[in-house]
Amino acid sequence: MALRPEPTAPFHSVQYALRVLEAVARQRDGITEDALSHETGLPPGHLAHLLLMLRRENYVERLEDGSFVVGESLVVLGSGGDRERALRERLQRTLADLRDSVGAAVYYSRYRDGELEIAEVMDGPGTPAVNQWVDFRSAVHATAIGKCLLGQLDHDGRKDHLSRHKTARLTSRTITDEALLLNTLERQPPTVPVLDLQEYAVGTVCAAVPITAGASVGCLALSLPVEHAHRLRRAAETLSRRAAPVLLSLSL
Repeated sequence: MALRPEPTAPFHSVQYALRVLEAVARQRDGITEDALSHETGLPPGHLAHLLLMLRRENYVERLEDGSFVVGESLVVLGSGGDRERALRERLQRTLADLRDSVGAAVYYSRYRDGELEIAEVMDGPGTPAVNQWVDFRSAVHATAIGKCLLGQLDHDGRKDHLSRHKTARLTSRTITDEALLLNTLERQPPTVPVLDLQEYAVGTVCAAVPITAGASVGCLALSLPVEHAHRLRRAAETLSRRAAPVLLSLSL
């Protein structure tokens, strides 16, 4: 399986964030924002935005003198045996915050060993998850999650998947023509959320954004009842902006 070469916006943010964290970790007594800008080569405005995100996620802390040191989250994620549990707990907290921010059920999914895997679902009484009436693994062609994951593969990887999972019609909006689906995936800009407008289930709309970390293929997604479809694009934009903390956790 090969990945498409185009990086996504969250990927860029995470690369810069990792650069900042490395600089902070080298200075145990703290490092000023000016020194961070000089050391990382990031302009002050961009750096300030990253520091806000890193402070919100508790990866860095700001001391009384204004300098920055390593935060509790980074310490815990680097603490050996507890790392997997800490990572999952952090991911769940991040997804819960994201669910509340976008007002929709939120999903973290991966493409592993040639199949879609829903790793986490964060829903609630007012943000119900989509009714999985057809196994998501068999409906990759019809879901925002599936199309987002396929979109991160190369052409051969997509063809391989579709050879094992046929493009069945699930609703009147489902794309069942394989050539059309492949062309749609090829033309999808990597920084634009992938949408599902009742292609998987009548009454539900969805959006997904990629979060590729190294050789792994993943995505964040949300679902809304169709009566809230007017909120989908704005919610998807928020999802895209907030993808960086999830990817950062997975990259550490």
